[in-house]
Order: sequence, then C-alpha cells, then structure tokens
Amino acid sequence: MSNDCSKLTAIVLAGGKSSRMGEDKALMPIQGVPMLQRVCSVAQGCSDTIYIVTPWPERYQNLLLPGYQFIKEISSPDTQGPLVGFAQGLVQVQTDWVLLLACDLPRLRVEVLRDWTNRLDSVEDNAIASLVHHNQGWEPLCGFYRRRCLPLLLDFIAQGGRSFQKWLLQHPVELLPLPEPDMLFNCNTPEDLAIN
Repeated sequence: MSNDCSKLTAIVLAGGKSSRMGEDKALMPIQGVPMLQRVCSVAQGCSDTIYIVTPWPERYQNLLLPGYQFIKEISSPDTQGPLVGFAQGLVQVQTDWVLLLACDLPRLRVEVLRDWTNRLDSVEDNAIASLVHHNQGWEPLCGFYRRRCLPLLLDFIAQGGRSFQKWLLQHPVELLPLPEPDMLFNCNTPEDLAIN
C-alpha cells in the first residue's frame, strides 16, 4: 500500500470517563494542543477520513478540522466501552482497513503509523487485525483492523463480550513491530500529564 490516504479510514475513540484524570483527558493540553486534536492530527497523516466516536460530540466541536466527522456513541450500562464504540464507528467505514486509535496517546508518531500502513498489503488474508503485542496481550487501541471483521465483532458483543483481548484471542492477528515502545504511552492521570 502506498501512502494513499484515501485507502484507510481512521477511528479515534473519545468515550472514556477519564476518572483517573479527574477531567476530560481528550481536552487536556499537551504542549498547548488538546490530546484529542493531537491524535487526530497524527491520524490525518495516514487517512483522509477520520471518525471521532464519542458520546459527547458537542464537547469537541471547537476542535473540528477538515476531514473529521463525529459519530455519536450510543451506550447504556449494558453496552458501553471501547469495543462497543469501535463497532459503532466501524459500521460507517467504507475502506478495507481502519486505523483505530485511543484519544490518549500523546506520543504517537506519524512515521511509524505510515510504516505500519505500508505493511498492510502483506498481511495474511485470514488475519482480522495487525497489532502490537506486549506483556498484557495485544495493543487494541493503536493498530489496524479489517472492515470485514465487523460481523465477528457484532456477534461477540451480542453474546455479552466487552473485552478486546478476549475477542482478539478468538481470531488470527498479525504482529506489528514497535520500534519505539514509548509511542504507546497513554495518558491517564495528572502524573502522566506532567511528564509529557
């Protein structure tokens, strides 16, 4: 795959309660730029179409830039969490591949994401995703998924599944190399914010 931004859709999840941060982390500034806007700007280096999945699109309207579209996440106590938000965003995707990102990744590097994007053509046909693996399992919120995994995802959710790890364990996933591990640092607390 070339760096053709029209061949890939990006979904950024901004639906967390930010309970450890104490306020909405998507709006927390890193070097003067709200985290959600930073992540979307990096995503824009890989994709022309960026969906922001959130229960609160009105909170982020002032961050709206060309190419961003909001998808209002519909959740209830029984149907919430990043897996459900991803499924609601994936319904809208028209491209074969989607780049899924959490809104709290202030150290994302567009060069790494572009390198990963260039590897997508060589991913095995049976793999539903291409992700980094670490001690806790797969890194589900910074990686690539095939659009055609949607029926599998919806079936898992319908059966009460809410864990990315449990879902991914049921299907083939291709490993991505991670040249810079600190790129996946996610910012959850005021202490995390202080070191960025």
